[in-house]
Amino acid sequence: MLDIALIRENPTKVQEALLKRMDGVDFSQLLAWDSERRAIQTELEGKRSRRNEVSAEIPKLKKAGEDVQGLFSEMKALGEEIKGLEARHQERQEQVDAFMHRLPNLPDADVVAGGKEHNRVLDTWGQKPSFDFEPKDHVELLESLGMVDFERGVKLGGRGFWIYRGMGARLEWALLNFFVSRHLEAGFEFMLPPHILLPQCGFTAGQFPKFDEDVFYLESEAEKERHFLLPTAETALVNLHRDEILSEAELPRKYFGYTPCYRKEAGSYRTQERGTVRGHQFNKVELFFYTRPEDSDVALEELLAHAQGLVRSLGLHHQVSQLAAGDCSPGMAKTLDIEVWIPSMGEYKEVSSASNARDYQARRGKMRFRREGQKKNELLHTLNASGLATSRLVPAIVEQFQRADGSVAVPEPLQQAMGTDVLTPVALAAAKKPATKK
Repeated sequence: MLDIALIRENPTKVQEALLKRMDGVDFSQLLAWDSERRAIQTELEGKRSRRNEVSAEIPKLKKAGEDVQGLFSEMKALGEEIKGLEARHQERQEQVDAFMHRLPNLPDADVVAGGKEHNRVLDTWGQKPSFDFEPKDHVELLESLGMVDFERGVKLGGRGFWIYRGMGARLEWALLNFFVSRHLEAGFEFMLPPHILLPQCGFTAGQFPKFDEDVFYLESEAEKERHFLLPTAETALVNLHRDEILSEAELPRKYFGYTPCYRKEAGSYRTQERGTVRGHQFNKVELFFYTRPEDSDVALEELLAHAQGLVRSLGLHHQVSQLAAGDCSPGMAKTLDIEVWIPSMGEYKEVSSASNARDYQARRGKMRFRREGQKKNELLHTLNASGLATSRLVPAIVEQFQRADGSVAVPEPLQQAMGTDVLTPVALAAAKKPATKK
């Protein structure tokens, strides 16, 4: 959430920054509500102060035998006025909050305006694979290798679901274990958070209210608050220190968490994004940082380098792109994507987004820290990066490392866990398709 004081002091500057990622923004109504709210607050404080004075005077005057009927009348009138002012104040506060909650973060100065067509490639690693045979796409490869059962996945969960099986399940688990070991070596603390969260978690992350229709909600008449399935472990990790004040000595805090991710992804499927490229449930390991403001730029570089190191270790050709303002998540001031090459699609697909939210999430979640020897609390800076998402790594691995005979070379860091250095096609026969009822 943005600081409304910043908007009061320089609305034009904030507007110019937000127009990098928004079609339009007008603060006139917000500032009018805010001005009235503050005027009401001043009047309220005056009325409450007078009520306290009168309340203190009444027993003294009664003890002195003086008439206090007039003061009782004034107390009654003050009570009614205060009640009316409180209602007006609450109404204006709710209007201000609703406006502020929907504003995205301010893009960093070096983030260019516009949508994804303005994203900039910063780095490219490795060479695009070339084949002297007709390469297969990952769906055909995964089926021929007996690694994924797409038909039964749809039978169980519907469109957007699949089942990892055999060496596919082993590859998925090998990737996750590889990531976990690397993150532990880098000094991150391992967390296994709940998959079912309260709405406040989505708000703190900056995902609600804008994207609250993109998650799966769990409805229960027995529960006063509805819950939702987390779309990413970031939604949980960013709430670890909500409403807390950390000491400067505790920073930075470096966490990583593994969870499946559950997303509706409504209307976002394209024909070429079949297979495991996009789905309602996929596995991801998420990295998260809590830092002092002056350390967050270096922290972003560390997150990016660490995540990119994982992709390089797997030997996958990829690029790093800086996202334009309109392509960044609303809560992020800056985002750097790591994108792997999917040969059959002829494009790069994101497997990690390293992002700096600066104090946007911290303000929403009241996450602060206190410097050594200081009394004033300051807002933390929060950052996150995927480390990594597997559902696009698997297609990249089987497509980039495929061979003419239909086999696939296993990346060296995964060979011990997989028990092999090559994945070989298997005869699926009757197991390929589920039996149908006659």
